Amino acid sequence: DSSYLGPVSIGTPPQSFSVVLDTGSSDLWVADSSCTSCDSTTPLFAPSKSSSITSASQDTTIRYGSGTVAGTIAQDVVSMGNFNVQSQTFLAVDRLTTGLLEGSASGLMGLAFPAIASTKSTPFWQALGSQLSVSEMAFYLTRFNGDASAKDEEPGGVFTLGGTNSTLFTGEIEFLNMPSGTPTFWLLTMSAITVQGQSVQISTGNAALAAIDTGTTLIGGPTADVNAIWAAVPGSAAVADQQGFFSFPCSTSVEVTLSFGGKAWPISAADMNIGQVSRGSSQCLGAIFDLSLGSNIPSGSGNPSWVVGDSFLKNVYSVFRAGNPGSVGFAQLSSVAGGSGAPSGNGSSTTTTGSSS
Repeated sequence: DSSYLGPVSIGTPPQSFSVVLDTGSSDLWVADSSCTSCDSTTPLFAPSKSSSITSASQDTTIRYGSGTVAGTIAQDVVSMGNFNVQSQTFLAVDRLTTGLLEGSASGLMGLAFPAIASTKSTPFWQALGSQLSVSEMAFYLTRFNGDASAKDEEPGGVFTLGGTNSTLFTGEIEFLNMPSGTPTFWLLTMSAITVQGQSVQISTGNAALAAIDTGTTLIGGPTADVNAIWAAVPGSAAVADQQGFFSFPCSTSVEVTLSFGGKAWPISAADMNIGQVSRGSSQCLGAIFDLSLGSNIPSGSGNPSWVVGDSFLKNVYSVFRAGNPGSVGFAQLSSVAGGSGAPSGNGSSTTTTGSSS
């Protein structure tokens, strides 16, 4: 359950790729045929085969918590499902951190706001404009964590662009407004956390701002809060050779809920346990880590204190709605979430494939 991919086509004639769907960044990029540090199995975009591409020689680097990519800015026709942008800016990547792309993934589609785009461009979902009946998108993400028979890549769920899929959730969607000001990330305020049924004291104010981030596998938070969370789990300990991570007895079911100003949303114990610290160990790694130690993002960099990734988002139906202010909504997953049948609701939907490596 490390990343969730969606199909995108670039160029004339279209070249099709799988890209990570990432609400925690705003740039579109794909590895191109001049990439020297790409894995030999990564499908590559060939700019020379597109008659509609325009390229600038401007070299740009994009930095993520897990590494960097670099390349040249280009514009071309980009489409996903029934939607297309005639001149979408993206980065044709020729250098990247080893291991940043896995499996069939060729790049990443940023689904946050223009203010944090390294390519200084309008993200694909916003560039669609009136093609979307509603300026929102929604995710149901599947879980293969703990499934011994799961292959490296499995059906990843449903990404709906331009609406919601009413078969995938039950009850009301709890919409929570983002902070005022120019939008950057999809931000909410972490208001409360419980561990093993008990409330844990957490930071407030700016230190409580959380990016709701489909492109991050786990949940990262500020040092004091993460320490407090694991202090509430008997037998937990910091992991010596993995900075920022904690272990706990594998026999323990870690029960955590997160609140963002409304309901307390539980995280499945299966998602809190990301496997044994080492083969044969009775200690397992926890899914909540110290963001200041466990990633490449420097503290005080203007990034939020929390990054709430797939370990949480697999447990809810999540909706990202533009507006003034924008909002993020969560709903309880339906019993048929991920079941067969044509998606209903507004807008076109695109089924994603998730890598569960």
